[in-house]
Amino acid sequence: MNATYKLLMATTILGLVGTASFAQTFDAAEARVFGNEDRLDDNLEDLDEDIEDDFEIEDPTFGNEGRELGFTGSVSARGTATDGNTDVATIGLGARFGFFDGVNGHEVRLSYSYAEEDGDELTNNLLAGYDYTRDFSDTFYGYATAVLAYDEFDSFETDAFVGVGVGYRVFDTPDVQWTVQAGPGYRYLEADSGEEIDEAAVLVASNYYNRINPDMFITNDTDVLASDRDTYVTNDFGVTVSMSDALALRTNLFTEYRTDPEPGFDDTDNTLGVSVVYSFN
Repeated sequence: MNATYKLLMATTILGLVGTASFAQTFDAAEARVFGNEDRLDDNLEDLDEDIEDDFEIEDPTFGNEGRELGFTGSVSARGTATDGNTDVATIGLGARFGFFDGVNGHEVRLSYSYAEEDGDELTNNLLAGYDYTRDFSDTFYGYATAVLAYDEFDSFETDAFVGVGVGYRVFDTPDVQWTVQAGPGYRYLEADSGEEIDEAAVLVASNYYNRINPDMFITNDTDVLASDRDTYVTNDFGVTVSMSDALALRTNLFTEYRTDPEPGFDDTDNTLGVSVVYSFN
């Protein structure tokens, strides 16, 4: 937009007046209209991608259950920037890679998001994890895991855990799946105040999926990471409903709870997400 405006101004200075002045005004208005249309299209595409991400919840797999043989993976990246009355920049990166040989499974996950407005950081967090799973039977499996969470604006900027454990599939049917897993490990914390803590910890997790009917299913995933300094609990509850062939709705509530947050920080964060899609096709 600025380049177009400057070019038109330079043309005017060179002597195009009268009719040319009218053409300039028309061209500027036309550029503004089509520029806004392009921006609208971009915003709608971004919204569609966010909604698709909310609805991309396939039948879950816990341990190695249901995994495909060989390598799998995906990489995604997204960025936006505005310059003018408000300077805003956002970056989002995501990656998932896996390998399964029929008994042993490996998976690497990475997610990074960053946002700033007028030079002030609004978001800067990184989540990374590695999981190894080995099936012992149809119901039991063992695992090793390493998880790193960094959030510049959280009570604990860095929260890392490495551990091993076992998992058990309580229910494993096409409509109901419930898996629990637990094990010991080692935890490293870096508080907002600069304090560093490293100590033994225990990780307990529960993953539940229930297809109520062909048009509705619920999920509830809970993780509890406990050590002497702090217990960190996350719970993600979601309901997905297909209202008709054209209308679908997904609602989820993500809760984070810390037993002993740093001074000045709340112990609980809740994020409610609601997505509605209506298709005319």
